Amino acid sequence: MNRKLSIILPAKNEATSLISLLPELKNIQPDAEIIVVNDGSDDETVVVCEQQQVKVVSHPYSRGNGAAIKSGARAATGEVMIFMDADGQHRPEDIEKLLSRYDQGYDMVVGSRGRESQASKTRLVGNGLYNRVASYMTGQKIVDLTSGFRVVNAEKFKQFLYLLPNGFSYPTTITMAFFRAGFGVGYEPIIAPERIGNSHINVLKDGMRFFLIIFKIGTLYSPMKLFFPASMLFFITGMIYYIYTYFTDGRFTNMGVLLLSTSILIFLLGLISEQITALFYQTKPGESAD
Repeated sequence: MNRKLSIILPAKNEATSLISLLPELKNIQPDAEIIVVNDGSDDETVVVCEQQQVKVVSHPYSRGNGAAIKSGARAATGEVMIFMDADGQHRPEDIEKLLSRYDQGYDMVVGSRGRESQASKTRLVGNGLYNRVASYMTGQKIVDLTSGFRVVNAEKFKQFLYLLPNGFSYPTTITMAFFRAGFGVGYEPIIAPERIGNSHINVLKDGMRFFLIIFKIGTLYSPMKLFFPASMLFFITGMIYYIYTYFTDGRFTNMGVLLLSTSILIFLLGLISEQITALFYQTKPGESAD
């Protein structure tokens, strides 16, 4: 199709992989705009990009993967944006597969990694758990929540730049935001080779961050799916405690009142959050692009 593509690669000290990756991209997608976001690298990342004559957006210091994604999206001029890691884990030849699926009417297509593409069993189990929690939140099957390889509609993606965190969990946020806004999200299986160089992700620290982001976005996506079960838990506990104390002490204790009151408060907070969420997503296209 006749459209302008922008390929965005956030990079922090990825000179080694960019030496081979950039020529491959230029060969496979010769008409695409290639943007490397140099996130405070102290190696030869900028030099390699200049040698390959690709556009470079530089951060004076490291702001995080999500911040690099936002800088790249703001600098992109294409109608369709392609996000890839600069560490060699995403193969340029898979771009056409994602574009073909995108042309079936999706607003975003994610390159989904299988078991063979997970760096470790810990990552496999962790990503599987993230996918199940996020699928519950959205009511849609999410195959790969954290994949950074994706093709998106540029205009629609830019609506949510203000939502994206500066850290490593931008894929989580944008996936759930697209579902909440009613945009089409598709998945295309890919093989992710082993990365070149050292990973910038700490499994324990960033794993906890991913969970926090999931619940944060859950409250933005469908708050009652979090608040209602919590409210019911306190309500049922309160009723059981009330029945127990009634038959053992013949009275309604303060603890029973506290548990039932807490369940009502949580439920009301959920209702308020639902209303706020509805207002939050009334943003018109293009209003919050920057």
